[in-house]
Amino acid sequence: MRTYIQTLADHIGEEVTIAGWINVRRDHGKLVFLDLRDRTGLLQMVALPNHAEAHAIAGTVRPEWVVGVTGMVNKRPEKMVNANSPTGTIELEITEMRVLAQAEELPFDKDTELNLDTYLDYLPLTLRTERAQATFRVQARIIQAFREFLIQEGFTEAQVPKLVGGDAEGGASVFPVEYFGHTAYLATSPQLYKQILVGVFERVFTTGNMYRAEKHSTTRHLNEYTSLDLEMGFIKDHTDIMDLERRMLAHIMQALARDSAADFALFGTEIPTVGETVPTWKLREAQEIIKKEFGEDCVGEPDLEPQHERWLCEYAKNKFNSDFAFITHYPVKKRPFYTYEDEADPGFTKSFDLLFRGVEITTGGQRIHEYGKLIENIKAWGLKPESFSYYLQAFKYGMPPEGGLAIGLERLTAKLLGIENVKQATLFPRDLNRIDTLLSGGKEEK
Repeated sequence: MRTYIQTLADHIGEEVTIAGWINVRRDHGKLVFLDLRDRTGLLQMVALPNHAEAHAIAGTVRPEWVVGVTGMVNKRPEKMVNANSPTGTIELEITEMRVLAQAEELPFDKDTELNLDTYLDYLPLTLRTERAQATFRVQARIIQAFREFLIQEGFTEAQVPKLVGGDAEGGASVFPVEYFGHTAYLATSPQLYKQILVGVFERVFTTGNMYRAEKHSTTRHLNEYTSLDLEMGFIKDHTDIMDLERRMLAHIMQALARDSAADFALFGTEIPTVGETVPTWKLREAQEIIKKEFGEDCVGEPDLEPQHERWLCEYAKNKFNSDFAFITHYPVKKRPFYTYEDEADPGFTKSFDLLFRGVEITTGGQRIHEYGKLIENIKAWGLKPESFSYYLQAFKYGMPPEGGLAIGLERLTAKLLGIENVKQATLFPRDLNRIDTLLSGGKEEK
């Protein structure tokens, strides 16, 4: 029976069988040291001449060879203890080794610092590095904690279509797809579907890939990204959504602090705490802060530039010791047709963005739930109500006041870990110049 590396400290003095990849081989002649990794950790092993067959095999294996090993778990001599490793107090004395798969010579040392294109070109290999594995363990824990919190809050998870008839946001560039003689599109958002489902479940969330055919090549944009979405009914206004997000982020950060501290230590970054309040400014107030504190007059602009977001996060950190800041009340014409206008602040919406460490990670707000008002807005945006008749049924037959938000998973991961380019927080990134044409090969030539 296979034993995992992380449990070996409980088996000192016992013979075990483990399996994994060779990470490093250090040949000292009579002694051959091997570092083996499996999905749970890294272990030092030693092959001694008194186990001749195992010793001979240990002298031939190379990095990334896959092996099965039987041996005795021993305490390391005190002077050989590695305090920086979770398994640094033990090693495995190899008595038997089996090669399960050989690996060709690596094109570069796996832990070499690479330029981004080389890193991405060799993802099947570079994803095996310690930092890459840590990145996506953290990302998986974020999604898990997102689900945990919302299920506790009475939300129902739903899976919604990725093939749609048009653009829900009414403005983003879309990828067309031939669909049985018609043109369909890859979804830019689950927005309209999750609103429909508020009329069914009251509270709903979904996770999944979204697609935007925007011709950008930046450190913060992707053409395929993962969106963590929620929508909820019977709200007072957008502040209910903001409060839910604050509590949800607190839950996620607590989960990461409990379960992912070792992964964060690899990056030397701190897991933020989420306070009982988050600094919140209307867009115009935020622009006045930028003018006063940083000397740039952007008052009256319909949106924030990336540099503005960085300045506001710097201000929130210095003034309120917060890594987060909410910006509310974007202009009506800057938000989609379904966004609720603030009756007390005409021309501006009950919507918000959440900024985190210099970048926007969330967009959300209250939605229009009145059937007649929705039709008016659709027309005002130059769209045709008949094109939305399926969606409008949800409101025609009774919809409570509702709202929601969407979080960009890759952006959140990158900012948490201090990763400069969002592509390195994306398992298999898609951008203007990158798609896996060598994965499936297409049709064979005859």
